[in-house]
Amino acid sequence: MDSLEFYNVENVVKNELPLSDVGVTAGFPSPADDFMDLKLDLNRELIRNPASTFYARVSGVSRVDEGIDDGDLLVIDRSIEPTDGCLAVCYIDGEFTLKRFAYKGDYGYLVPANSKFKPIKVTAENDFMIWGVVSHLVKKM
Repeated sequence: MDSLEFYNVENVVKNELPLSDVGVTAGFPSPADDFMDLKLDLNRELIRNPASTFYARVSGVSRVDEGIDDGDLLVIDRSIEPTDGCLAVCYIDGEFTLKRFAYKGDYGYLVPANSKFKPIKVTAENDFMIWGVVSHLVKKM
């Protein structure tokens, strides 16, 4: 199973960065870039509910077919209501894991995105909860 390293979103500070209002080209920069006056605050963009939002770093490869890699950063909002098919941080039998949660009949399934892993059937015998829903993914390039 994957393991996750959690970080609290304490002391969220306003940190605005310049934002270009023109498209990004793959050629030479535009002289207009010197006159950028729009600002973007990533905290305001990524965090809707600071009291219920956490960061977690992905450790593992169960989501690689979905483009989520070891070391990527998740923004997890515990105030979001889980839905069928949501990408969630789940707690099952003493461990946290990152999976898509799916309802199938009377059971739930934790669905990986890597053909080397099998879905995990969730039954009443499991100690299970959806801990939080992933709202954003921050990738390193």
